[in-house]
Amino acid sequence: MKIKLFTIPNCITLANLLCGIGSIISALVYNDLQMAFLFVIAAAVCDFFDGFAARLLKQYSALGVQLDSLADMVSFGVAPAIVMSVLCGAMPSAFALEGVWAEVLCYIPLIIAPLSALRLAKFNIDETQREEFEGLPTPGAAILCLSVAAVCEMYGIVVDVEWLCLLSVLTAAMLVSPIRMFSFKFKSWRWADNKLRYIFLVTCILAILLLRVYAIPVIIVLYIAISTIRWIIQKR
Repeated sequence: MKIKLFTIPNCITLANLLCGIGSIISALVYNDLQMAFLFVIAAAVCDFFDGFAARLLKQYSALGVQLDSLADMVSFGVAPAIVMSVLCGAMPSAFALEGVWAEVLCYIPLIIAPLSALRLAKFNIDETQREEFEGLPTPGAAILCLSVAAVCEMYGIVVDVEWLCLLSVLTAAMLVSPIRMFSFKFKSWRWADNKLRYIFLVTCILAILLLRVYAIPVIIVLYIAISTIRWIIQKR
């Protein structure tokens, strides 16, 4: 069987992977969390366009599916885990913990990585997630974590390490939660088919205009809240 390695969608996916590696290096080597955040944003853009390119060019392949998950694991699983760990190492403890206990707290955010792997593996075999998602998508979790890190670094905001650990654990839990979350896959441009998507996108634009960089974590939290309320109503 002949397998084409370098198609346009696969090259975009590889760009996603490179951005994830750049994010990790920015955090670990240069201690630049803002650059790490920008790399993950670039990875998310690539993640969107590789699927778009595959549909447009009709270049679907099993290789592309596996490659996409591997790239996402690095960019949206390993990168946010490392960035949150680095951020925790730079923050004080509310209980003035020092030594071994302080170091233990810095490792707690690493839980994001294995649960991201579980989330991605489940997505690959779950046919019910083609129209909507079960659990928070890994790009959303990564953008939430890295936007918080970038805002803290940019404005010198000090957050107790315990709160950052709680955020990391809750984000990781959302990855494997049963909550059904709406996707941004437009089958048509009609208002009737995409009311929730259009309203949410307009809200995002307004939030960015008003709050600027602070809007990014707010948007992810809003997405989780709306999806949760929608899921509860549908279940009832």
